[in-house]
Amino acid sequence: MTRAPSRTARIRALAQHDVAEAQSALAALLGDLFAMRPRNVRINFDKYSLNSLNGFFEDDGKAYFFKFHQEEREEAMTGEYYRAEILSRAGLPVDQPVHMSAQPGEQILVYRRRTDPRFSDVLFALDAQDDAGKRREAVLAERDLSARLLKVYLETLHPVTVEEVAAEPIHRLFHERLIDAETRLSPGGRLADFYVGKPFVFPGAELDWDRFSRLKFVINGEQYTDSVGELFDAAAVRLRPDRLADAGGVVAHGDAHNANVWYTAKAGRAELSFFDPAFAGSHIPTLLAEVKATFHNIFAHPFWLYDPETATEAFRAQARLDGNLLHVDTDWDLSPVRRDLLEVKATALWRPLLLELKRRGMLPADWRAVLRAGLFLSPTLVMNLRAGARSHTPVSSLIALSVAVMVGSEPVAGTDRVTDFLDRIDPGERKN
Repeated sequence: MTRAPSRTARIRALAQHDVAEAQSALAALLGDLFAMRPRNVRINFDKYSLNSLNGFFEDDGKAYFFKFHQEEREEAMTGEYYRAEILSRAGLPVDQPVHMSAQPGEQILVYRRRTDPRFSDVLFALDAQDDAGKRREAVLAERDLSARLLKVYLETLHPVTVEEVAAEPIHRLFHERLIDAETRLSPGGRLADFYVGKPFVFPGAELDWDRFSRLKFVINGEQYTDSVGELFDAAAVRLRPDRLADAGGVVAHGDAHNANVWYTAKAGRAELSFFDPAFAGSHIPTLLAEVKATFHNIFAHPFWLYDPETATEAFRAQARLDGNLLHVDTDWDLSPVRRDLLEVKATALWRPLLLELKRRGMLPADWRAVLRAGLFLSPTLVMNLRAGARSHTPVSSLIALSVAVMVGSEPVAGTDRVTDFLDRIDPGERKN
């Protein structure tokens, strides 16, 4: 049975072609849900809001910020949304909403409006123009947040049942986007909508899905083991909810990309705090807890995921076919601040967390494959990476899919930045 689109889905679709009407509908929805009289409702067209909508309004002389997240077919989904109190009770810094609706199809958070920038905006400025002093402040803030996250992860790490893990909403960011809602088989969901049967256009090559999905990438001379099709197939198996109870669970935000993080400048040291915990939970699979943040706050930058036009101007990328190999030459790389953030993630969070999992006998032998599968799905299913489908150009699309392969697949031989990161966090490796 086909369900009618939710009110949030209709508003999000309406905003694409009639902003005034969408704002009027949003005012009515806010009024219905929270017994408010919203005035001056303004939708913020935000490059980071790939699956959500946010903006501002006023009520009774007070200024508010709203945000809602909306997934495909969410009206048929079960489970709780927006459990900010879980994070707060565990000791994580999280901005509490003044109003909240957690009903599927009407998931909305309303906050007091703040003047603090989001951490994503601070880091974008450093991607565009590096400043050693400001970069140090940002990295110190990230280190402080990682220390708090690690403390909570270690304190809340516990064995979990398959049923507890399966009930967590975080799977809507990963496995649910791979499968058909009714058959529960892959390919379905966004994988089918975005890529299967679709064309791929790059500088130097135009391919259909059948050919593209089977090609092995050679990126700047480094050949990778798995094709895009093989990476999707492997993720559909290993990231099934019933396979993810093996490393226990933790209390986590689950989707802490930096557009969901406030950056509060204070004398001596900036502080970071979360908001929009749409996928927070008490039994988040430990190996998935920090995957989205690791990808979206580091490997998605500079520019290519959220600013394809800027990436197209800043970097070059060229494709060349050679049998079953797709050779990619590009000068894209992490910016200095993203390299520093990767070092923090490795040393202050991932390695000590994996060490504790190993100490407790809870670390799966294939933990690298789990991390890589989550890292690979983070960009490929958050938005359509094909040129012309949304905002990507042939250049940015080639960079995007190359980065996805780099994080998802081991190199055939040698090493790269992702392999170095995984070696650095490996609890079986001696570190100097």
